[in-house]
Amino acid sequence: GFVAMDYNVPGLSKVILSKLNMQSYDDYRAALEGRKHAADFGIRTYREMFQKMEDTFKFCAECKKLPEALSDPRALRRCKRCQNVYYCGTECQRASWPAHKKLCKKLKWAAVDRLVEWLVFTGDIPFPSGNWTKAVSEVKSWDVWFLMQEELDTKLNAIGNCKYMKLLWENAGKPQPEDEELLESIRRVTTDFQARPVTIGLALHSFSIDPLERPITIHVVGASHTETLNARPTDYDELARMFPGNEGIEVVMIGPEVVEGPSLRPPLESYAGRRRVYLSGWKGLYHMYWETMVESGRASRPSLVVGFHPGFHASQGLTEGWLPTLLLLRDYKIPSLFTMYSDQELKYSLEILQELETRIIDYGANPFTSLKLEQVQSNPNKPLIHSNSSYLMFQGVVESMDGMNTEDLRHENMLQALSE
Repeated sequence: GFVAMDYNVPGLSKVILSKLNMQSYDDYRAALEGRKHAADFGIRTYREMFQKMEDTFKFCAECKKLPEALSDPRALRRCKRCQNVYYCGTECQRASWPAHKKLCKKLKWAAVDRLVEWLVFTGDIPFPSGNWTKAVSEVKSWDVWFLMQEELDTKLNAIGNCKYMKLLWENAGKPQPEDEELLESIRRVTTDFQARPVTIGLALHSFSIDPLERPITIHVVGASHTETLNARPTDYDELARMFPGNEGIEVVMIGPEVVEGPSLRPPLESYAGRRRVYLSGWKGLYHMYWETMVESGRASRPSLVVGFHPGFHASQGLTEGWLPTLLLLRDYKIPSLFTMYSDQELKYSLEILQELETRIIDYGANPFTSLKLEQVQSNPNKPLIHSNSSYLMFQGVVESMDGMNTEDLRHENMLQALSE
């Protein structure tokens, strides 16, 4: 992430470190791994916290200048409409307007969502949800999911009027949105939180893996610090509500960036108890986990493997990083689902798996993509993205490479369409 930010906005990662009162990337890693406490970085008030977060977005969206590069840093002004994008002067703002006007309204929503997401960390989002009243096969969109929620308006309004929502807008340095706009943001952020467990449920259904018939174990490979830093044991409980009466579900977060903490318990040797989800974690590469834990019988073999934005298509060290994992999943014929941010990422991921002769089961737009809007930090006037927007399912190896069957042709047509 730091490399990507530096690519288009020189020094932006240094700005972020500075706003966190950190001297280096090592300090950042130390904080993530719990070797330094938040108090060491000097963020003492809510207002300071929100201001420092906003400061990381302060650069001219047209010429990319940071405040310190201007003769008067105060000349950097925010777009009045979206309250999100900054310009160093009217000349840059006019030059940027043809691109910005197409995204201004959505960038306003993105700025609101970015703040409302804080309520995930305070525990106010998500609201309590109940057991699914429809079969998984009948729930094909977030609209249907929200219709299943009893007393939805009451739950949304409770979040809109909670203690931390009030604190947020007292300290955010931005005007509080209208009630309806705020409730829509709460809905979008809720889908962002629930997208992971519900996408897993989609994969279980697609692969005909029934948690009501037997206990299951799910491996989340390439789990990052963003997924595990503030993980709570209840984060994947929506899976238990999708499959009431389940025989036990364990979700194991595995990856070299996993942040070890009290919420992520050791993997189970046997299966989780009935009607519950057990969240565990292991720090390291997946093929090492397999050798160390699975083959030795210290952890259960997975029923399903999931990767949320694994990004193996962009890995410069595929051989050292993702290749052993991809080959392991292929050779052991483990049902697997990976998600992507875009069609382009999906295209490249498909090409790699096809080169590895991996059997593709399905792919396409994820009906349970996050609805939370995310701007491209280094260039806010690029189209906004949604996490988990596409998915790709695969299992085993292609049985025969002689000729091209109907499924192969479908994949080729899809790759051609994405290229165009």
